[in-house]
Amino acid sequence: MENNFHAKDLASIDFLVTGGAGFIGSHISEYLLKNGARKVRVLDNMANGFDTNLAVLRQYPAFEFMEGDIRNENTCQQACQGIQYVSHQAAVGSVPRSIKEPVYFNEVNVGGFVNMLKAAVDNKIEQFVYASSSSVYGDEPTLPKVENRVGNCLSPYAATKKTNELYAQIFADVYQLKIMGFRYFNIFGPRQDPDGAYAAVIPLFVKGIMKQQPVFINGDGEQTRDFTFVDNAVQVNIKGMLTDNAAAFNKVYNVAVGENFSVNYLFSACREYLGSNFEATYREPRAGDIRNSLADISRAKNLLGYEPTKNFEDGLKDTINFFKQLYS
Repeated sequence: MENNFHAKDLASIDFLVTGGAGFIGSHISEYLLKNGARKVRVLDNMANGFDTNLAVLRQYPAFEFMEGDIRNENTCQQACQGIQYVSHQAAVGSVPRSIKEPVYFNEVNVGGFVNMLKAAVDNKIEQFVYASSSSVYGDEPTLPKVENRVGNCLSPYAATKKTNELYAQIFADVYQLKIMGFRYFNIFGPRQDPDGAYAAVIPLFVKGIMKQQPVFINGDGEQTRDFTFVDNAVQVNIKGMLTDNAAAFNKVYNVAVGENFSVNYLFSACREYLGSNFEATYREPRAGDIRNSLADISRAKNLLGYEPTKNFEDGLKDTINFFKQLYS
């Protein structure tokens, strides 16, 4: 991560990153630590977090780890003590898993979120940013996706993220919390877990091709996604936490590149970079999936100065190199 996404001196700022042992959270935490933050506290219950990610962060003396669950109100209060800025990444993801476990998703993503918001207000957090999701768009067919035009949710996961946005607005209006949400579009990159039952598509493809294990494509593979390299998600979190632009608060933002590619194209690009002719297996489309996804990112550009630093192809090369080292 060569890019500098902040103008403020971080040496007098204490940050909390929830879910900081996970994929996106660990990249945000690492950026803050690398750039001299006074303290970066990570709260994680290790349900989706990894010791290998914490090992990267433990190299820095300003790092502080707190093992705990956002479903516990007291834990959230403790985590926010003495903190100025919060990046809330802790959540359970996966559309198909949410269809199987809607109650669990609600407890973590909604109950845990409200616990964090209350703790932020009680501890006088200066600015609070959180992960939403492009799944909030649901069945709204228009492309590109614009923030103020959403459809009906297609999964419990999407419903939890839409509920987060409703609560964020309430906490901005009623408690004057400076808050903003980020609708992530298919974030990918190094450290993304290829091994879970609900792993994201890029690590699954790369691992499958490298290990010659079955790779599945749902439906015809012509569904498109705005694949977004993780550095872009880091950038928007840093800029959102540190912005002085009053007009930027109490809003949600698309976090993407503004280009979309089909799953078939993604698979062929993975094969090409790995020098393989491995074939994918096609299967039934997945329930709750959106057909096409493409973001309008002008709001984030205009209000936060967000500018994607890495496109799909370059990000994919970096990601494949990471997994090559992992599996070689």
